[in-house]
Amino acid sequence: MKILLISANRERDPYPVFPIGLACLVGPLAAAGHLLNALDLCFEPDPNFAVSSAVAEFQPDAVVISLRNLDNVTWPGSRSYLDGVRDIVAVCHARTVTIIGGSGFSLMPVEILASVGADYGVMAEGEETLPRLLACLESGGDAAQLPGVVLPGRAGFIPPLPLATLGTPDRTLFDVARYCREGGMANIQTKRGCPFGCIYCTYPLLEGRCMRLRPIPEIIAEIRTLVDDYGVNYLYFVDDIFNYPPDFAEEFCRAMIVARLPVNWSAFINPDFITLRLLQAMLEAGCDAVEFGSDSGSSRMLKSLGKSFTADSIRESSRLCHELGVDFAHYILFGGPGETRETVLETFALMDEVGPTAVITMTGIRIYPGTALEQVALRDGIIAAGDSLLEPLFYISPAIRDELCTLVTQEALKRRSWIVPSLEINVSSAMLDALRMFPVKGPLWKLMKRLGRSRLHPM
Repeated sequence: MKILLISANRERDPYPVFPIGLACLVGPLAAAGHLLNALDLCFEPDPNFAVSSAVAEFQPDAVVISLRNLDNVTWPGSRSYLDGVRDIVAVCHARTVTIIGGSGFSLMPVEILASVGADYGVMAEGEETLPRLLACLESGGDAAQLPGVVLPGRAGFIPPLPLATLGTPDRTLFDVARYCREGGMANIQTKRGCPFGCIYCTYPLLEGRCMRLRPIPEIIAEIRTLVDDYGVNYLYFVDDIFNYPPDFAEEFCRAMIVARLPVNWSAFINPDFITLRLLQAMLEAGCDAVEFGSDSGSSRMLKSLGKSFTADSIRESSRLCHELGVDFAHYILFGGPGETRETVLETFALMDEVGPTAVITMTGIRIYPGTALEQVALRDGIIAAGDSLLEPLFYISPAIRDELCTLVTQEALKRRSWIVPSLEINVSSAMLDALRMFPVKGPLWKLMKRLGRSRLHPM
């Protein structure tokens, strides 16, 4: 069959993100004998025209649409992406079969399939499910009997089966160079799955709680390909937690050191699983920045959010970064269950104490079905039973809701290192566009200590 792969993601703040999930489908589909073409809407000025033109020119037997996120996960100022997906399906309607998948779709597959009007949906990992669905369509079989396949008008589906072996993304159909040029890095994944219990997180729902590790030689080979074939010199590891399991992280870093890979990189790490030995290995392997998913500086809030670490873990991991001279950022989520004025100020105080290069802050926490936060939101009357979560709804603690944005704005503007995208404090889309004009490699927040930043007030 002729298959057109469409990446629906058009979000470019803070970076355009390479469609690694869609690239993971290329190898299995090609191995099944399908003829492939790809359309990446991230850089298209007129997405509907681009889709119509691609369908007319390629005349695919099926269009596979990858939905990375449902919205920009930002309050206030949230933007849903579902209208764009509906437009894609509408353009393809009556011209070819439409199949939708991706991490965003997998959060609410039945509801999203009904909302956008596609013919089929593929839940969770599609490397095995999608080729089976296409074979079923060719043979006229019953797609409802395939695990992970969602059909219109059906309230349920057979749960998907997790992949036993994780493959390597095939990026040949996509413009890797442009992502590196405009985003400053290439993304790479070493594992899937998350065993932790953050109340808002969807990783365990999408990838399972059992952590599946890629063979280290395959990851090293993928990096070599990125360097040799695409000129990549900066990587971002998209693992939910790079440094867990810590033994695997250290073994991988040792392999990078031996391979003498000419790249720098950064990753998202957990404050509880970083040691001097591991951080030294990371730096020797090319790491030049780390991002901590700290969420809060209040012990009460860390417990409320289901974090696996304490405020002392944040202190110690920050101390190690200072000791070794590595740039680091803490990501903070304000407004979760139990948040008060006091806990907000505790977080500001802890960040003042540990002194990161940057603090990246979000206000409000997006509520997704199947998470513990959904149950808390129902209990606290933030949402009601039967409320649709297709459009973005956020948990904001009733005790702080009316003053959260004002308080965060007042405190963040006093500090040079705080970035609050939702309130446009020290960041804006125009600023990000301007920064991308320079050959910046790695996270843009690293520039904060080098640039004389303008103080931006909320719009």
